[in-house]
Amino acid sequence: MLIRIVRLTFAPEHVPAFLRIFQESEHQIRQMPGCRFLELWQDADQPQVYCTHSHWESAEALNAYRRSALFGQVWPATKALFAAPPLAFSVQPAALPPVPGA
Repeated sequence: MLIRIVRLTFAPEHVPAFLRIFQESEHQIRQMPGCRFLELWQDADQPQVYCTHSHWESAEALNAYRRSALFGQVWPATKALFAAPPLAFSVQPAALPPVPGA
């Protein structure tokens, strides 16, 4: 599994437009092959900062979404609203050895 977090910063006047884009595309993104989870977080201290948090079956599934027509519509519309470059993190849960006695 691949976990993806993208931090997005908007000018305050662009937040409503971003929220509209997210609401209009959320269901479609969740239906993409390989998408297991998607939610939106708002920074408690900076209300113009949001993070998308998604889980994908694999890097290939995420990349397929990023090549899709849906992404081709959502990303440019969202990118036009940015007040700062996005920060993106993709991580895979580490396989840890069992804890003795647990």
